Order: sequence, then structure tokens, then C-alpha cells
Amino acid sequence: MTDKDLADKTRETAGLYFKDVTDEKPYDLWRSFDKDLARDMSLFITGTMYSREKIPHTTRQLVTVAALTVLDKPDELKLHIQAALNVGCEAKEIAEVIFQTAVYGGVPAMNTALKVLRDVLEQSGA
Repeated sequence: MTDKDLADKTRETAGLYFKDVTDEKPYDLWRSFDKDLARDMSLFITGTMYSREKIPHTTRQLVTVAALTVLDKPDELKLHIQAALNVGCEAKEIAEVIFQTAVYGGVPAMNTALKVLRDVLEQSGA
């Protein structure tokens, strides 16, 4: 894959996942400190990892929601719940994944994630 192909794939995947996201995106945060490193990180994370076609985008985002729930990372979770909705996950699927994580991450982490899901759904009017 050429550098141009990777940059195009990064833009395409970021557009799919992060359209309609109004909060600061990680790329924008990184860029405010180091433009070159932000580009490299974006090309790898969004252009290489998130654009892989080994599993569907919906599955990839549900896995991400589960991981961020267990890690109790609500800010990043909000972004990826929005991304999950953008790629076609249904709210009930996202909620079920969050409920499943209680077994491994605990009820407090699950409750935090459910609050984030509720907030995202309310903000998006879904």
C-alpha cells in the first residue's frame, strides 16, 4: 500500500467512524502537541488497524466498547459508542455488550458505561 493509499484509507475510515462526533477527537488532541506524531498515530490506528477487513466494523466497535468498559475509560468509550452507532450497531447490541462486561470488569464499570451510552443516545436523539 502506498503512502497515499494509506492516507486515503485513514480518511475514509475516520469519516465512517467519527462523523457527527462533536467532542474533541483524539487526533485533534494529539495534533495540538505534535502534528507529525499525530499523523503517524492516525495512519496506524485508523488507517491500519480500524480499516482491517478481517472482522466487520460493527464487531470491531463492539469489541472496542467492551474493552473500554472493562478498562473504565468513559471519555474514549463515548467516542467509540458514537462510532459503533455510525457503523450500524444498534443501541440494544451496545447495551448487551456492556452488560456482558460486568462479569469481567465489575458492575461499577458497567454502570459507568451504561450512563455513557444513555448520554450518547440522548445527545444523538436515538
